[in-house]
Parts: sequence; structure tokens; C-alpha cells
Amino acid sequence: MNTSSTKAISLTDSRDSIIIKAAHVVPTSNQYEALKNEFIAFIHFGPNTFTRMEWGNGMEDPSIFNLEMLDTNQWCEAMKAAGMKMVVFTAKHHDGFCLWQSRYTKHGIMSSPFKAGNGDVLKELSVSCQKYGLKLGVYLSPADLFQIENSKGLYGNLSQYTERVIPRPVEGRPFENKTTFTFKVDDYNEYMLNQLFEVLTEYGPIHEVWFDGAHPKRKGGQKYNYAAWKKLIQTLAPKAVIFGRQDLRWCGNESGGTRETEWNIIPYQEDPNEMNRFADITGKSIAQREQLYKAKYLHYQPAETNTSIREGWFYRDDTDQKVRNADDVFDIYERSVGGNSIFLLNIPPNREGKFSTRDVAALKETGKRIQETYGTNLFKGATGASKALDTDEFSYELVSKVGQELLIKTPEPVTINRLAVHEAITTHSERVEEFALDVKLNNKWQEIATSTNVGYKRILRFPEVSSDQFRLRVLAFRQFPAIANITAHYYKSRPPQLDINRDVEGKVSISVKKHTFRWKPHGVNVEDNLYNDIEIRYSVDGSEPTEESERYKAPFHLSSGEVNARAFVKNTAGSVASNLFGVIKKNWRLIEVDSERGKHQGIMAFDGDIQTYWHAEGNKAQHYLSIDLGEVYELKGFTYTPQLDHSKGMIQKGQILVSANCSTWQLVEDFTFGNIINDPSTRLHLFSDVVKTRFIRIEPKEIAGGDNTASISEIDFLN
Repeated sequence: MNTSSTKAISLTDSRDSIIIKAAHVVPTSNQYEALKNEFIAFIHFGPNTFTRMEWGNGMEDPSIFNLEMLDTNQWCEAMKAAGMKMVVFTAKHHDGFCLWQSRYTKHGIMSSPFKAGNGDVLKELSVSCQKYGLKLGVYLSPADLFQIENSKGLYGNLSQYTERVIPRPVEGRPFENKTTFTFKVDDYNEYMLNQLFEVLTEYGPIHEVWFDGAHPKRKGGQKYNYAAWKKLIQTLAPKAVIFGRQDLRWCGNESGGTRETEWNIIPYQEDPNEMNRFADITGKSIAQREQLYKAKYLHYQPAETNTSIREGWFYRDDTDQKVRNADDVFDIYERSVGGNSIFLLNIPPNREGKFSTRDVAALKETGKRIQETYGTNLFKGATGASKALDTDEFSYELVSKVGQELLIKTPEPVTINRLAVHEAITTHSERVEEFALDVKLNNKWQEIATSTNVGYKRILRFPEVSSDQFRLRVLAFRQFPAIANITAHYYKSRPPQLDINRDVEGKVSISVKKHTFRWKPHGVNVEDNLYNDIEIRYSVDGSEPTEESERYKAPFHLSSGEVNARAFVKNTAGSVASNLFGVIKKNWRLIEVDSERGKHQGIMAFDGDIQTYWHAEGNKAQHYLSIDLGEVYELKGFTYTPQLDHSKGMIQKGQILVSANCSTWQLVEDFTFGNIINDPSTRLHLFSDVVKTRFIRIEPKEIAGGDNTASISEIDFLN
């Protein structure tokens, strides 16, 4: 049977014949190149950067885009350091604001203060991409709120469909490219086609056109003539893939979540090559055998796993808006690229026209890990399944029976904890349904990892193992699969930072520090994926932990005192984490609180959970939190842990008061915590004299950043 990117299913096809057809659906050359990009960038930039909104309304004054500096070289340098191959730029988001010098609107950079209206962000990015060897893609939103909301807008204006020549000539702005098209379209489709012509002919080679399916608003029953768009794109940008249409699909979430099994042979009820609209595919299981049996067409369509490095698509600030750390980004990279999809990571520039320092640091560290791990193939020089061990992506080992073994022998024992497998998808499609990796240890084969499909690439992650003999067993397939490449790698774990916490019962737990990032959570335990080989040592006597210190295995009881802990990976020591614990909170009781905002109750200030916090309302003249410690204690001081969700309510100055009867309060002393927004770590205040009390109260007097609320993640009183 011949291969093609789309196969029609007939009424006479049996289930077996449908699977045979699926085994002959292959990517187009453009789709294959898109998969080989592996890790690409998304850049959201525009008026929303300055209004701090995720979606604009289309009626923003262009002067809002008050950009004074722009450094696209810095963007490209950081993206290149991360190992990215391409960048997709939001030339026009839903607000309709154009970041290039369009002939067909004044709603854009040409009406902004940037370079006196003569700036062109897309042009500068195009030049930087060529300098740094990055491919360029453009995002052009079909939704356009400016064209919807303004009185002369073209979107949904009920204009007639007539024959129109694209591009429409504009006096004084001729095109160097003299290609023309004639389409029967309405006003808005003509507008889209004219703008597509501009960005595809005046900004260098374009390798992806990104159509967003999101629509904040519609009007007038506006329809898109995608057939015309596609013809123009394929003519002017013959190497470009089109996202959101027949070439590439959305992964189904914006969190960086990945499916356990990501097939790219997708079932359709219509011919995708003729479809005008593509619905989002969001199911957990989308292309298993049972779904293929119900199809009328089988179509090759890779997924882009898209998410943002920040909490949101656009830059807001460097205080409240959290940034993913390198652990999270690297884990998504391994799950997406190593799970048969493309990783599209958004990095939004700030209002200075640059990537922020934290974003750049995460990108560079991620790129360093990718290179250190996957830049060296530990099966180089190995013998056995030679056509899967060479560097030729088009040679392959054909598997002709279930359980067939591909044997690999290295000249010397190698230590590995990653294995990458590729199928020859351009000639033999995606066929592997299940496989296993075995290692010979003590003259016996031991299975160390299993997986479902392979496709373009599957990365296996497992505890490190050393041997000179390995084998891959294919346990299930759709038809005889062709294994193009097998490579082995080693990820060097870094000793992570640790968190030390104690619950209200006095049980101390030590764990890998979890990164705070709560925008569209993917639900994956990154720490388990990357730190399965660490050893934690701790002390409770004030000493610095060594490899001889007590090994942490399970939570332990501590009445009070300091716990120090440190992670070790192969004799490499991490930084020391410390936490000072005072009175056990089991019998504490909330006496009184001035106010509580929503679910953030007063008791959350001492529930032993740093993920929860008390947050007071902002309409109170005086905030306070009063606690009954359960019995009288002699207190030496207290610690204050601010919440990390945002910078609101962080206590900068305050007072500690005590009482003998819960009604009359006596001042103990004032406290001050400086620079707490930039350094929201646990703060310690020691009393000048020992304080003997059962009833104690904290009264915030000054909130960082001039805020009028107050919040406490945890408060501890030291005895």
C-alpha cells in the first residue's frame, strides 16, 4: 500500500484494513520538519503588555504601546541558548493591533509612539532570527476586536462576496513580490488575505502560520474563507505549516500537560484537506484503535504542546507573576518532545522590549540541561541493531514479529537513565503500540522501562543503570514497524533545594522544594520525574548535615528546635535548608481576627500548611490576628512566613501584643521586615526579653508596596 498523509476509509473496510491504512499515514515533508524543530518559542507582545491584560478589547489607544526600547537580538540569543529552533510571533492578537507596518490599517505600531510610528517589531525580529539561525513563524489572529468594535470595522459587516484581487494595491506602498490572487471573498476575508500577503512576502521565509481558535467575540455571522487563506499561504510560504488547521493541532491544554500516548494519525469525519473549520481535540484518548474504527478519514496531524514560561501569555510584572523554573521547563521538554509532539513555550517580553532576567535564566539553564543530556549519545560505537544505531535518520531496523529483540552492545559498560527511540515515520508511519527496554545485569536480562507508542520520538526515563548489553523488545504494533534510531543518554541530577515543614501535630517532613506556579497547572510531579536518585540527610542539633548525618526516610516528631537538611546526589551536596520550629500548634485556637477574605481564613495562619494563608480584607483601619496557644509558654521570638501567591498583604512593620484575659492587650515590641516583596522568605524576630503568655496577637502596621490588606502563610512562636 502506498503511503500518504491522508487515507479515506470506505464502508467496506474491515477493522484490520483500517489499521493497515493507519500504518501507511505519514507526515508531509513540512510536518516532518516541524517535528524535527522539537522545541520552539512563542512570543506574545502588544498593547496587553502595557495594560497588563490577557485579552484586550480592540479599542485601546495605540499610544498605550509606549515602547521605548526593543532588543530582539536579546530574545533570539536567549531562545538559541535554550535549544529552540523557531519562534512564532504574535504579529496580531485578538485586539487587532498590528506589530508590523501594515498598509491596510492604522490600528497598530504605525500609530504608536515607538520610533515615531515608524517601528516594525516583526521586521526587527526577522533580522535577528536570520542572525541567530532561527526560523520564523507568525501568529495572525482570525478574531479581531478592533474590526468588530469600531464603527467602520470590516469583521461581520455583512459585505457581499465578490471577486477581489489580492493584494489590493495601496498608493505609494508597492510590493516587491508581484504575485497576485483572485478570490471571491467579503471585506474581512480580503483584509486577512492582504495582511497574510504582507507578512509572508516582506519578512523573510516564514515556516509556520498560527491561527488561534479562540474568539472573545463574534459579529454578523462572519465566516472565514480558509480555502483562500490556505492557497495563498501554500503559494507564498511553501515550507510553512499551518497551526490550527490541517497541518498542526493543539494538544488540548495550555498547561504543558501531555498525554501518555500521543498518536499523530488522527480520525476525522470529513477530509481535513477540504475542511474550513477544525474543532479543538481535547480528549485524553484521541487516536486509539477504537477511535480509528469510527473514522471516515485518517490524517497525519502532529500536536504542539503549548504553555507559557510565565503565569499568563503576556508580561505583567516581576513581582506577582511567577516564572517556571528550569526543572519544570526541562520536564515538559522531555514529556512533550519525548512524547511525539512539539514543545511550544511562550516567553513574553517586558515593557522594556526585552525578556526579563528570570525568564532568560530559566531558558539558559534548560538549554544547558538539554545539551548536557542529549548532546552525547552513549550508544555511539555500539554494535548490534546497526541500522538503528547509525546517524542516518532514514535507515531503519524492520521489526517483523511481536517480541522481536533489537540487541545493542557497547564497547565498555555505560551508565544511562534516558533512552530515545525514533520510528521511520516518513516511510513507515507510526506503528509501535508497546515496547520495553531490558538491560543485562549479572548475566540476566532485566526489564527496566516500558512505554506505549513511539512515533517521531519517545524518551524513556528511568533510574540509572550500568551495563554493556541492552535490548529493545517491541511488544505490540499496528503493522511491522521500522525503528530508525535508538540513542542512550545520561541526565545528571542536581541536588535540589529542600523544603522542611512541620504539621500541627509536630511531625516534620522534608521534601524537594516545589516550585510555585499556579497558572493552568499540569498536575505532573516534576520532582519525582527529575529527582528519583537523591538522598536527604538532616540534623536537629544545629550542625550542618553531611553524608554521615541521619538519613531522612519518613516524617519524624519534633517538639521544637532547628532542622537542617541537605540533598546529596552521588557525593555532590546541595545547599543547606533550615527551618526553626517553636511551639507545636496542635492546641492553638483562633481567638479573633479583624476580617477574612474569601476562603483565606484566620486559622490558615497557623495550620502547618504553607500553601494556605490568612488574608484580611482591605477595608479595615486596623488588621489583627489573636491566638490562644493552649497553655502558657515562655517565648523567645517568632517567625513570619509570607504567602507566595502574590505580593499583596506582605507585612513590613507591625507589633506583637500579649494578654492575660483576651480583652486587654499589652504591647511587647515592634518588628520590621525589609525588602519582603523581593525576598518573601521566612523572617525571624527575636524578642529583647523572654515573653511569658498564653494569649498573643499580631497587629500589622505597614504593608509592603503600600497595600491595605494583610496576609500570613504561617506564624510560629519560638520557645
